[in-house]
Amino acid sequence: MTRFALATVLLIAAPALARDEPVPPAIKIGAAVSCISTVGMRSEVRSDRVIDFTVAGRTYRNTLPQGCPGLGFDRSFAYRVPQPRLCDVDIITVLQSPGVSGGASCGLGKFQPIARPRRGR
Repeated sequence: MTRFALATVLLIAAPALARDEPVPPAIKIGAAVSCISTVGMRSEVRSDRVIDFTVAGRTYRNTLPQGCPGLGFDRSFAYRVPQPRLCDVDIITVLQSPGVSGGASCGLGKFQPIARPRRGR
């Protein structure tokens, strides 16, 4: 019984522990935009609220208006858009492993162009 309770606590705590990683710092460069192209787009989930998108060599940070449960833990999501662009009015759905089932669905925020600070030598 004790082993089962401990395993349950660890399973429940794992997503919370994964979200404790700090979001890398970024420098805002220019005004935020409402939409970005999905052509050649790459994404990197930073937390339950932050996703960095790279398009044509430029990086945009999207801070979701609300936390998206499971996003920082599973670090993958899906979306459906009618045109080859992702906008702040679109919804993403967390893809949960194993089996890649759908999890929480969450709205996006504005796409803020960013630069990553250089590391000291």
